[in-house]
Amino acid sequence: MDEIDRRLINRLQAGLPVSRRPFDIIADELGISMDVLLERIQQLLDVRVLTRFGPMYNAVNLGGALSLCAMRVPQDRYDDVADCVNAFPEVAHNYERDHLLNMWFVVATEQAGQAAAVIRAIEQETGCQVYDMPKLEEFYIGLQLTV
Repeated sequence: MDEIDRRLINRLQAGLPVSRRPFDIIADELGISMDVLLERIQQLLDVRVLTRFGPMYNAVNLGGALSLCAMRVPQDRYDDVADCVNAFPEVAHNYERDHLLNMWFVVATEQAGQAAAVIRAIEQETGCQVYDMPKLEEFYIGLQLTV
């Protein structure tokens, strides 16, 4: 990762400009072409520096649901379970923690009742219990991690 990649990641965390051509604006800010910008984003995704790139929707305001979930995964199965969990399109923000509950992720669904079904499916496919902590109230902290 070079300085342009760092600046790109930091810039993307602030959101895209509201424009017909937001990538042109960001490319101009970084002093590169839009094609190079898009190639760099794809490369960062390919090498898993970025795990996802896309819009963030407020699932609850759209009639859906959000749940923070945790699992206790045996270390020798961790990668396989992570791959299984991450294969669900409703799963985002999956992180390993140094804790008894060592896998934490977010389930976001289009309909409120879908979250429980996704969690049950994850339990069935992995054989691990999912601890479900549904969102009751939202607090916006504007987290940006400078690279």
